[in-house]
Amino acid sequence: MMGPAPRCQRAAPSHGGVPRPVCAMDRSGPVGYLARGRTLVTRSMMAQPDSDLGENALKEDLKFYFMNPCEKYEARRQIPWKLGLQILKIVMVTTQLILFGLSNQLVVSFKEENTVAFKHLFLKGYSGVDEDDYSCSAYTQQDVYDGILFAINQYCQLKNVSLGTLGYEDDMLGLQICKQQYKKGTMLPSNDTLNIDIAIETDCIYLEPQVLGSKKSGDLKMINSSFFNFEFYRLIQVEISFKLKGIDLQTIHARELPDCYAFQNTITFNNRAHSGKIKIYFDSDADIQECKDWHISGSIVQKNTQYILVFDGFVIVSCFASLILCTRSIILALKLQKRFVNFFLEKYKRHVCHADRLEFINGWYVLVIISDVMTIIGSIMKMEIKAKNLTSYDVCSIFLGTSTLFVWVGVIRYLGYFQTYNVLILTMQASLPKVLRFCCCAGMIYLGYTFCGWIVLGPYHEKFEDLNTVAECLFSLVNGDDMFATFAQIQQKSTLVWLFSRLYLYSFISLFIYMILSLFIALITDSYDTIKKYQQNGFPVTDLHEFLKECSSTDCSKEPQASMPFICCCRRQGSDDNLILIN
Repeated sequence: MMGPAPRCQRAAPSHGGVPRPVCAMDRSGPVGYLARGRTLVTRSMMAQPDSDLGENALKEDLKFYFMNPCEKYEARRQIPWKLGLQILKIVMVTTQLILFGLSNQLVVSFKEENTVAFKHLFLKGYSGVDEDDYSCSAYTQQDVYDGILFAINQYCQLKNVSLGTLGYEDDMLGLQICKQQYKKGTMLPSNDTLNIDIAIETDCIYLEPQVLGSKKSGDLKMINSSFFNFEFYRLIQVEISFKLKGIDLQTIHARELPDCYAFQNTITFNNRAHSGKIKIYFDSDADIQECKDWHISGSIVQKNTQYILVFDGFVIVSCFASLILCTRSIILALKLQKRFVNFFLEKYKRHVCHADRLEFINGWYVLVIISDVMTIIGSIMKMEIKAKNLTSYDVCSIFLGTSTLFVWVGVIRYLGYFQTYNVLILTMQASLPKVLRFCCCAGMIYLGYTFCGWIVLGPYHEKFEDLNTVAECLFSLVNGDDMFATFAQIQQKSTLVWLFSRLYLYSFISLFIYMILSLFIALITDSYDTIKKYQQNGFPVTDLHEFLKECSSTDCSKEPQASMPFICCCRRQGSDDNLILIN
């Protein structure tokens, strides 16, 4: 005789947001798993045709595929390697990121402190605070001459005045001073007369430290009288550039090998506006280079470097193993999808819908694969940086930071096994399409306000000087930040513009905060309410779920109206012991 027929029920929703069909088997009867759990076998199956056997085998494979790791272990004693590996990865990748962040912090602080030191060394009258996007400014011709002469003298006396570990470049090119100016012409503002050739000519000279040191000149015209005879009405800019070398010794205290730096410094006297104010810019680009010849007494630094390299190697191995397992799972899922699609087409003479096809593609595995690839690349770059063979700190930071972000986001997948936490994931999935469409519409209004504010308020408000600043200012207003300062800083030189600014700001704040932002929150709230109703009354059932609910016997009991509480993937109530949960 055949054993008791299984009971078809609807269990609590899985982390994917769909009801998980379950079949309760009476394991005390002739139905049961084999010792290794490869398939379910009944005595009645011996007499079934091959088509029924294939259908039952497909159902069991589908049920097993949609189980969570703990249920797979209970069903077939399959060890959840991916789950354990992801937990190990979280610890290792986070530790690796913290170690690299501490090392990168030393690099950033060394660059920033040297830039501040250079400004004090080579800019005459530098107050310690930049005026705007430029460091300082000059208002007289003598200020320009004094500023250039000060930079030249400081460069010659660098070893005597600098507190840092700085030196000249080996090639000893010295300072390069270039001036850009319009070609000859005449300008008489008194009678509104202008005759000038707008073609730009560039002239450069090179000054070596040894030559400058021997002269000890206090006048630029004694260095080169023809070059430093500026005609300011056609002068566009003067640019002073020079290279310096430096060694970062603070890394030794952190038990790391020291870095050698090449600083490309540029001082620019910008007179493009010809407004009577010459803006002085200072720019310093630091290039980390491998120290050619170094020797550090003691082996603590070298041993610490070797330990970190070994740890990075373990991170690469663990990520590579995770990459293989997740790729294998996706390949097996695609094969199972193909089996189901072909069976459905053969038996029911219709195609599987797109939503059911996507059920086989686990987006979390794709996220893990991307994270693993970025971690492997970032770890290799970190090892090269640690060995002083590579200096791409910024690129390495992007890879390691993004991969760590994806690793921690992937933890949400395992929180989805708890029904309470699963609400957040389901709400995000349900509201994302509507939110994106809403943002596209709201973005058109936002861009309109951005362009309008830039063209009208730009000349009168520092927060509206360029498009990027305007967009950031408006986004701050949407979040209720810095409202009073935005209203107060508008210049009252034009009454018409001042009145327009009030109408502009009041309308933007009212529209976006009271209407658009409220509608944005309402979309998410509506999706949350929908998910709560689905959890209480059941989710919409697709062809895939109907197929999984079908039992081989016709004595299936009617589905209960209320969904079964789902507490934890590794812990069930006593009445659930005979259930194989499908998620």
